Amino acid sequence: MEKIFNSSVTSKVPPLEGFREAYTLHLADNALILGQRNAEWCGHGPVLEQDIAITNISLDLIGQARHFYQYAAEIINETSNLKDSSQVLPLGEDLGGAGATEDSLAYLRTEREFKNCLLVELPRGDWAQTILCQFLFSTYQFFLYTELQKSDDKQIAAIAEKSLKEVTYHLRWSSEWVIRLGDGTEESHQRMLKAVDALWPYTGEFFEPADYEIIAGIDFSLMKEKWLQKVKTVFEEATLKVPNPSPLGESWMGGGKNGIHTEHMGFILAEMQSVHRTYPGAEW
Repeated sequence: MEKIFNSSVTSKVPPLEGFREAYTLHLADNALILGQRNAEWCGHGPVLEQDIAITNISLDLIGQARHFYQYAAEIINETSNLKDSSQVLPLGEDLGGAGATEDSLAYLRTEREFKNCLLVELPRGDWAQTILCQFLFSTYQFFLYTELQKSDDKQIAAIAEKSLKEVTYHLRWSSEWVIRLGDGTEESHQRMLKAVDALWPYTGEFFEPADYEIIAGIDFSLMKEKWLQKVKTVFEEATLKVPNPSPLGESWMGGGKNGIHTEHMGFILAEMQSVHRTYPGAEW
């Protein structure tokens, strides 16, 4: 078997093919769920320009998800032909009949089969919470995709390289808004403080790798240091303080990467999947 990503995986690690598809789905799920959350602002943004901006960011994320789902479907369909089915991680009994597709992976998997971080599934809250969520995730995504550009998996590297251009904009846009709100009026500052309290406990999950993330060959310790430094720089300009403990400590909420989600995940999937499940196989 060819080398997968930048990893020197030993024989003690479970099958690489199952890990490869699980990791690709994890990347796709993160982008899809946050894109779906951001889409809730369409037509409800504070001003027209920012309504369009958050909607475009949503479309960018869903576009990234599509690329990863398409690749995950290829992997799943290839590995489904293995004689020993135990080498493939379970992804549900029905992923579309003739084979997995980007649609079946997005619309026919259950809550426990999604591998996104908890942060992206949380309710959108007010504008301050949405902005902070996007900033925290975009900062993480920026350093993650920067590393994935070096991946030995050419498809993952290509998606990361293309997506990084979008993520760079997402990071700049959300950073400017964090500063604008944090160092704005007393009302906006208090709303940002409330958002930090609500979201910060979920950031530690970014840097606690699930088993399947081992194959990415990423130094998560180094990446979280870069992430924290960027967050501190923006928070300082926004007159906000990084909470204590930081995600470098042990206090954080997690489980999403392994399918253990908050109660909000079921609701977002019910809304997102309703049409596809009600009219299976329908086409525009």
